[in-house]
This record gives sequence, structure tokens and C-alpha cells, in this order.
Amino acid sequence: MQKFDEMYAMLPFDGSDVREHYKRYAQWLSKQPPDVMQARRAEAEMIFRRVGITFAVYGAKDEGGAGNERLIPFDLIPRIIPAHEWSRMQQGLVQRVTALNRFIHDVYHGQDIIRAGIVPTDLILNNAQYRPEMAGLSVPQNIYAHIAGIDIVRAANAQGEGEYYVLEDNLRVPSGVSYMLENRKMMMRLFPELFSLHKVAPVAHYPDMLLETLRASAPAAADEPTVVVLTPGMHNSAYFEHAFLAQQMGVELVEGQDLVVKDKFVYMRTTRGLQRVDVIYRRV
Repeated sequence: MQKFDEMYAMLPFDGSDVREHYKRYAQWLSKQPPDVMQARRAEAEMIFRRVGITFAVYGAKDEGGAGNERLIPFDLIPRIIPAHEWSRMQQGLVQRVTALNRFIHDVYHGQDIIRAGIVPTDLILNNAQYRPEMAGLSVPQNIYAHIAGIDIVRAANAQGEGEYYVLEDNLRVPSGVSYMLENRKMMMRLFPELFSLHKVAPVAHYPDMLLETLRASAPAAADEPTVVVLTPGMHNSAYFEHAFLAQQMGVELVEGQDLVVKDKFVYMRTTRGLQRVDVIYRRV
């Protein structure tokens, strides 16, 4: 893969060849005093630290020998994706996640992909993540992966044009969406004028979409599904996100000790007694 500059079509960065979708931003940036930009960055870090928007890096220490908590990175220069590029990427990602769900369904049912010799038997059946107890078990709407955190990079192709590539699908426990939402809120707080210069697609409705997705996976008999977010606890690296999503969706954040199985149903312990749970968003 070749490096691809998002803002400039050619080097050096003399401002003469700014990509079309970055021109308004580049003009705005050229008028910003460096000390003002540095002050805005410091303000962002101060707010993130005060609110506790951090993630943990296990086994790592900072220069002062402190613990493993890190502030989320905040880039003063946003990545601008034109609408037509985003539309194409969106279609491709929907297609990809659909294919992945069909693959998982086939693995636990007909295993046509194995019998056709496309994927070796050992690669699936001897994989540590393969669950024999799931064989033949159907799930609502045949959806096994409800949330995917697909990592994408952009690199230059042979013609020097930018192409998007998938690095990783992250189907098991995708994380990071809360940091994206907080980054957007910070950008709107520090640079509101940028949102009048550009037509920026909103992201604040993500928790509503997530809750809708989780409720759609509930058993058909559940008229008003009770959803919970299951976390390993406050020492987990993504605990901020677990608490953030539960709060934004208006659902309970629970740990394993808060749940109990009774008569083949899951309940959570509350001050009012046991309450049945229909959907568990498992973040463990």
C-alpha cells in the first residue's frame, strides 16, 4: 500500500493543490493563529480529562510512570469524506456484514462453504472461537453479528488515487464508537463555524439506532423488550464506553453478578426484585 494524503493532491504542501472537498476547510485553517489552535487542543484535553473520557492500555505507563489510563486522541484536522465516497463505502459495508452473517449461519448449519472446499475444515472446527453447542441453533432473523466495528484505512492505488481497504472486521466486541461521538461533540463545541461551512452528516442518533437494533433481536413474545449492557466492570479498558452507551440508550449497565437464570429466562437483580431481561448487549 502507498501513502495517500487526504488534503493535498501533490507535495509539497504549498496550498496550490488542495483536494476539492478540503478547500473550504483549508481556507479556514489558513486564517487560524497557531496559538489559538494550540489553546483549543489544550481545552479539548482538559475537558476529556475532567469528564473521564479515557481508555486503558494494559501494561503501559506514561512518561511519568503513571498508570494505564489514556485520553482519547483529538485531531484538530478532521478527515473529510465526500458524500459520494461515503455512500459507496456504506453500500460495501452493508454487503460485507450481510456476507459475514451468512457465513456464520452456514458454519453452524449446512456448512456448504466447507464441503465446497472454499474454507478448510480445520480452520473452522478447530478454531478456539467455534462453539459446537451453536450447531443447528437458529437465531432471530439469522443475525449473528449485530454490531461490527470495521477498521478501514485509505491508501493510494497504482494510479495514485485513494482507495479504502478493510483492515479488520471486529465482530466479537467492537468498541470505540463512544469516542467518535465525543470527538464530534468536541469539534462542534470548539469549531462551530466549520459546521456552517460544510454539510456534515449527523452521528448523534447512533445510540437510538443501536437500541433499535438490540430491541429488534428480542424474542417475538417481548412486546417491550428489556435491554441491558453487560460489562466486566469498571477496570475494563472500555468501561467508559459501556457506561456511556447504557446511559445514552436509557438502559441498565450490569455485571455478571447482577444477572441470574431462572426457569430458562435471564433476570437482573433490582431493588424491586427480579426483572426479566430480553436482550443482553454483551461487552465482555
